[in-house]
Amino acid sequence: MQIRLGYVSTATSLWETTPSRTLTFKRYGELEKEKRMQRLYDVTRQNIANTLRILYYNSAHEINVYRLSSSIVPLATHPEVQWDFLTPFRTEWQGLGEWIKRHHMRVSFHPNQFTLFTSPNPSITANAVKDMEFHYKMLEAMGVHDHSFINIHVGGAYGDKSSATARFHENLTQLPIHVKRRMTLENDDKTYTTEETLTICQRERIPLAFDYHHHMANPGEMPLEELLPLVFETWDHTGIYPKIHISSPKSEKEFRSHADFVDIEFIMPLVQVLKVLKRDVDFMVEAKMKDQAMLKLIGDLAKIRGVKRIGGGTIELK
Repeated sequence: MQIRLGYVSTATSLWETTPSRTLTFKRYGELEKEKRMQRLYDVTRQNIANTLRILYYNSAHEINVYRLSSSIVPLATHPEVQWDFLTPFRTEWQGLGEWIKRHHMRVSFHPNQFTLFTSPNPSITANAVKDMEFHYKMLEAMGVHDHSFINIHVGGAYGDKSSATARFHENLTQLPIHVKRRMTLENDDKTYTTEETLTICQRERIPLAFDYHHHMANPGEMPLEELLPLVFETWDHTGIYPKIHISSPKSEKEFRSHADFVDIEFIMPLVQVLKVLKRDVDFMVEAKMKDQAMLKLIGDLAKIRGVKRIGGGTIELK
């Protein structure tokens, strides 16, 4: 079996290459009217250019799994801005997509924690729909919307997890079906366990992006060797490898916080189960040092007996 490794958003090894430069609404409002759009264009153009630099870097290191920044376009969904971020950059979006497709990369998005479908507040659901559509439009502009995913959490429990879960199913009907087909759900570290998230995914036919660190912080009752095959089944209809989020605790006291790098001893129980299951998967490394943490982890894994590094970002378990 093979495991491909990737990382989130920023290549820390590159100089001045954040794909998430911002323009706050306050600063936007302070600008002269004729300068506002120009500033939006400038920031977005730089973020897209830096994203392309990161994609080049990934290809050079044979890294084929990458999470795009959700902040490439500033103020894209702000109700008082809502500007056309597609037409002026049609060529640039297509350039990103062409590189992604040419190098067979798996890319994804992960909107922030406010994109959820369990809230009793209709405006929060409306904003979640708008944010999911925004991310889909970026994937569509790149031409990678047919094989890329947008990952979110189930949401809050609001004091009654059963009612919140029922609201999730009801509120999710507001999401256009073509966007829903590109979404995944992730178990979280405080509220919805992997088993609870799995039940929702099975009902909605949504793939589950399993987070191992969150699972360890918020475990259910089912052992990992029984749970993972069920998680993997949620991906079967997609034709795409299951994705697992990888990180390790910052400390025992700050168990839920991500460390700079990944402690290989922390994830070894997972690796051993995967070795037995013999299922190809992708690891999304969520450590603070991003690409550096991913490259260190793959080097550490390659030192283990029975593990062979077969590419810059891929290992094989025998």
